Amino acid sequence: MFLHAGCQIAVSPDTKYFAVDWLGVEVTRATLGIVGMGSIGYKVAQRARAFDMRILYHNRNRRRKEEEEAVGAHYCEKMEDLLQQSDFVMLVVNLTPETHKLIGKKELGLMKPTATLINISRGAVIDQDALVEALQNKVIRAAALDVTYPEPLPRDHPLLKLHNIIIAPHIGTATVQALRMMAEEAIANMLAVLNGQPIPSEVFPK
Repeated sequence: MFLHAGCQIAVSPDTKYFAVDWLGVEVTRATLGIVGMGSIGYKVAQRARAFDMRILYHNRNRRRKEEEEAVGAHYCEKMEDLLQQSDFVMLVVNLTPETHKLIGKKELGLMKPTATLINISRGAVIDQDALVEALQNKVIRAAALDVTYPEPLPRDHPLLKLHNIIIAPHIGTATVQALRMMAEEAIANMLAVLNGQPIPSEVFPK
């Protein structure tokens, strides 16, 4: 939000000066709550550690102690505890019947009024009507979404009219290198099946 608004100020034909009291939120030493500590969530934790962030996580299964210590992550058995303590809450879960609208009015109300909600999983993990209400009423400070439901949102959707949100068009893996690696992985899986070999990255391991 800060970067997006700053860009608009910098390029606007009406800008005559930059306000010195226009301030953002510090990431260093802030608390990051990761909901879903699978392989992607764990990589997020590795990167967050470089910013000296305090890392909390909630997951169906707790990570091994050595894995927690490697990134300085602390396990929250209850997601509510993570929501109440975090400055940034990042959703990194699969979309299942259990995670559909995982974040709703109740969960948003537990978050700090200064907190930012980040969703890099699937749009339907958030109750978008509840998110609109929370952003409008300053229940939370801001949101950053790489995913929505549906994609793209209808052009008259209220989320598109808010100033305390950034929405990206599902581009979390949109690099030449990432797409090439995904294609190579898919090919390796197909060749393994055709040759009767174990599948390197099964979606649903036996």
